[in-house]
Amino acid sequence: MRTPSVVALLSVLCLAGCTSTSAIDDLQLQQPSNETTSSVVRPSAPIAAAQQVALSEPVEAFAEQSEPRELSPGPVPPMALADPDSVATRAARSITLVAPTKPTVRPEPALARTIYGYGFRDAKPMNFGKASPRKLAVHGVDVSRWQGDIDWAKLHRQGANFVYIKATDGGDHLDPMFKKNWRTANEAGMKRGAYHFFYWCRTAGEQADWFIRNVPRVEGALPPVIDVEWNHESSCKRRPSRKTVLEKMQVFMDRLERHYGQRPI
Repeated sequence: MRTPSVVALLSVLCLAGCTSTSAIDDLQLQQPSNETTSSVVRPSAPIAAAQQVALSEPVEAFAEQSEPRELSPGPVPPMALADPDSVATRAARSITLVAPTKPTVRPEPALARTIYGYGFRDAKPMNFGKASPRKLAVHGVDVSRWQGDIDWAKLHRQGANFVYIKATDGGDHLDPMFKKNWRTANEAGMKRGAYHFFYWCRTAGEQADWFIRNVPRVEGALPPVIDVEWNHESSCKRRPSRKTVLEKMQVFMDRLERHYGQRPI
């Protein structure tokens, strides 16, 4: 995001689909990229599940996932297990061995989290008509380096009850304010999550590994967010097809879900 305002709003991207890189890609760190962020693409239709939470600038709705999805396989029919050496039995054992387990997360001290009423303005207001999120109880913002030093206590009191913080883009760029924002937002009692800006000239696996390397896995954090859009100012001029985009997103989301135990947004 490039707006100078603290109250930049994040759009929620509930994305599915993508495996342009079919196996685990090796992490290859190159020179820092020239990738810059831009505003998140807005969904073309309202998101039905996002009726509980609102984000600011431009105001978008967002649905928090409270429980990670279980990735264990379905039950094996009893008859298939009658013979311990049968093909079905061996297949069931194989699936059980590779089924992802719920990751261990690092607990953090419990903080008092007060929900404040919405009392800040939008830097770039949008007319949502009857679907305006202004009356929703919970609002939040997204931030990056472009907001500079933030008075988190004041922002929280003004009604920013949660924040999505720019962490990474591509496979080699870390937002220079991420670590400080991640720590100080939590100290102010705000719920926090991290987002990644997708870069089309790096593999999905490289980008997932880079995000995981830089974003802590902590208890109580919001699900990761992926900012997926076409940025005409990017140093990458490759504009992939819809099919390729979905394949890449599937790889990225699956990798993050295995690590953080939450499906990315």
